[in-house]
Amino acid sequence: MTGSPATAVLDRNGLDALVKALAARGHTVVGPTVRDGAVVLSELASADQLPFGWGTRVEAGQYRLVPREDGAAFAHTTGPQSWKSFLHPQREKLWSADRTADGHLTVTEERPEQPSYAFLGVRPCDLRAIAIQDRVLTGGHYKDSGYRERRRGAFLIAAECTEPGATCFCVSMDGGPAADDGFDLALTEVVDEAGHRFLVRVGSEAGADVLSQVPHRPADTQTQTAARGAVDAARDRMGRAMPPVDLRTLMGASLEAERWDDVADRCLTCGNCTMVCPTCFCTTSEEVTDLTGDHAERWQRWDSCFDLDFSHLHGGPVRSSPRSRYRQWLTHKLSTWYEQFDSSGCVGCGRCIAWCPVGIDITEEATALHDELESRLRRQEHEERQDRMEPKP
Repeated sequence: MTGSPATAVLDRNGLDALVKALAARGHTVVGPTVRDGAVVLSELASADQLPFGWGTRVEAGQYRLVPREDGAAFAHTTGPQSWKSFLHPQREKLWSADRTADGHLTVTEERPEQPSYAFLGVRPCDLRAIAIQDRVLTGGHYKDSGYRERRRGAFLIAAECTEPGATCFCVSMDGGPAADDGFDLALTEVVDEAGHRFLVRVGSEAGADVLSQVPHRPADTQTQTAARGAVDAARDRMGRAMPPVDLRTLMGASLEAERWDDVADRCLTCGNCTMVCPTCFCTTSEEVTDLTGDHAERWQRWDSCFDLDFSHLHGGPVRSSPRSRYRQWLTHKLSTWYEQFDSSGCVGCGRCIAWCPVGIDITEEATALHDELESRLRRQEHEERQDRMEPKP
């Protein structure tokens, strides 16, 4: 990586210069900003639009903005959106058809020019989620050409996590809080007596090239030590954790668990968890026509396994109960995803916990399933021991 050091330091002006340098290269810069009482992802014209001085307080079913005195820009947890909203948009036109006056039908495939995104402030859990979506949507036999084009030109700037929220559990899913790979540049925010600055690490040739065009200074020992210390401290302050067991085995052994009835009594099957999840990828297609019937369009849109029609076959839905639909989602996310894509489908971002309207906690459900399985195995072992102790006739 020539033209730029492997590590450097940016101040706030340097961060703004980074945004402008990316825009000058033709990128649509997207990053976190404050709107409507939340930290949301939106197009940025300047680094001043970042949520400086704002943090978040989250719990199961709860999300609040809170002011911060230190003026940090990346001291908030993940919001209701993920980068999936840009790379794999909620709704996308596939083709249109028009019938002419002489009865001929013309079908036109939609191939709009895709934006060249630069994502600023990608959390390590979301970096991993993007890598998972890459495998899902550009690997195998069925590739999403729109996703592939949007992803091909994307420039990723990570923001390492130094302030985990109460719903975060990325450590137990190997999703953070450090950014290890998959980025062009990685930022670690430091605010201390030496000032407000950002340690920058270069992760690609493209990242080195962009950094060379931005005012920066060499990384000093104090900044590097403070940055590493902040990320290490975040690792020990996760608000949640998955049970330390093989989740694939747990899910496979819990298909008939009584716990599914408990969660079904609370679950609204609204699909919020799948909408905010950075890795859920399911879609459906729909056709719409105008009133004349001479123009029709096919659209692809997000779908959810919580939708009653998601598993509809001739005769009705396969999964008609809330129990079966929640079990499908959780079992696929933590277990059978491996069979399809060689990884878990969960990165530990905690969005599904914070944005569930009734506060269902995926880590609590996994722990409850584990406890029930352990209890059942102990009971079986006791019964087998009793059978061995009984005298044979």
